Amino acid sequence: MNNEVINKLKVIQENIKNLNDNSIQRSIICVSKTFSIDKLMPLIDFGHIHFGENKVQETEMKWSEIRKTNKNIKIHMVGKLQTNKVKKAIHLFEFIHSLDSSKLADALSKAETENNKKISYFIQINIGNEIQKSGIPTKDAKNFLNYCKFDKKLNVIGLMVIPPNDEYTEKYFEEVSKLNSELGLKHLSMGMSSDYEKAVKFNATFLRIGSGILGPRTFKKL
Repeated sequence: MNNEVINKLKVIQENIKNLNDNSIQRSIICVSKTFSIDKLMPLIDFGHIHFGENKVQETEMKWSEIRKTNKNIKIHMVGKLQTNKVKKAIHLFEFIHSLDSSKLADALSKAETENNKKISYFIQINIGNEIQKSGIPTKDAKNFLNYCKFDKKLNVIGLMVIPPNDEYTEKYFEEVSKLNSELGLKHLSMGMSSDYEKAVKFNATFLRIGSGILGPRTFKKL
């Protein structure tokens, strides 16, 4: 299939393969927020299954029809999830990467029980203690994980991080990777278009890549 987005995906896959020690299976999440299904169809036809969205309403409008005939597609919530969107979210997403508060954990646990539905979660870590960012401080990660797993019965599979935009990216990735391992978690959501190669070096298993595959966002309405 001769298509620009497929070629970009193949280049990223090859880069990851060259960096990989082959002991860790990695998944590329194509961050598809703001892009139309028409733009994504070449990837879907190619067999790519992991896509990332950040709005419940957009996800519902964009993916409901196409998933009826593409059962293998997995949609990841990669943006902040409001508690009032939880009831819809657990039916739309297989993975939520932004579990960042006990209030959200409470709402998700309740919705799962009411709907007899289980999905997978990443705890968002605020590795740089940035005021403007959501996430759990590193020092509170263990207690929050225990609360989510044992009190709320949520299937937490790993940590997620968006590092500060400075020159210390690798240091942050190393810290989160170490914390993830100490907590006994299998997966790690880390790395985007500009830094996924660095994230691979520190055991990221889910890479959130948008513009590197789809190009720049125009932020036009669907």
